[in-house]
Amino acid sequence: MQSQTAATDTVPRTRRYYRAEVLIVLGLSLGQSAVYAIVNLLEKMTRAPLGSQTTALNPVLNERELFDLLYQLLAIFFALVPVALVLLLLAGPGERAREAFRKIGFTFARPGVDFGLGFGLALLIGVGTLGVYAGGRALGITTAIVPAALDEYWWTVPVLVLSALRHSVLEEVVVVGYLFNRLAKLGWGTWTIIFTSAVIRGSYHLYQGIGPGIGNFLMGLVFGYAYTRTKRVMPLVIAHALLDIAGFVGYALFGSAIGIGE
Repeated sequence: MQSQTAATDTVPRTRRYYRAEVLIVLGLSLGQSAVYAIVNLLEKMTRAPLGSQTTALNPVLNERELFDLLYQLLAIFFALVPVALVLLLLAGPGERAREAFRKIGFTFARPGVDFGLGFGLALLIGVGTLGVYAGGRALGITTAIVPAALDEYWWTVPVLVLSALRHSVLEEVVVVGYLFNRLAKLGWGTWTIIFTSAVIRGSYHLYQGIGPGIGNFLMGLVFGYAYTRTKRVMPLVIAHALLDIAGFVGYALFGSAIGIGE
């Protein structure tokens, strides 16, 4: 009787259902960020040339140390709630939560592949990112980016590492693992899915300027193709985390000496 009731209460997983689910998930997470990023870009472009402006990542959230730390940790925690949501949705009715991790390869079942590919992708994208940033600055379509604008406290570096992990897990699980799964259920082709995922990735970085939008779109193409070959999101999480940790922590430790934000 209990199983019959559960089956009756289950919402049919039709294409209409998946379309609505995707729109809601994106509206609560990176799709919302993309809309704000586009509006922010338009505001910047109508204020002054992009090349003359600065974008600060990981800014101070409160002038008092304790409350700044609390706000930073809360921001990281609540940013990961959409990840919990999509993993719950991916599990499906009657499945254990661990099935969702397995479906998108968000496990450490293949550490050699995950870390090897992760380091390789981080190196490739890292070199490309520096080139796109330099080109964007030269063309005046990219703002000066300050990767870490936090004050210097004992917790600054650990929070920056957590922030990097937050971005990597949120973006790769939602815009790759989850989105690829759902768009495939809608009957989309592989390259259409890769392109759409890359467009979304690029769009929510537009607040940094047109250059980073293009750079992240290209990163999305590479990451999307890698995912279709391995069916594992973990290498992408590792690569993204390495890139952000290098940028955030590197800037915090060495400042303008690394040539970013100038």
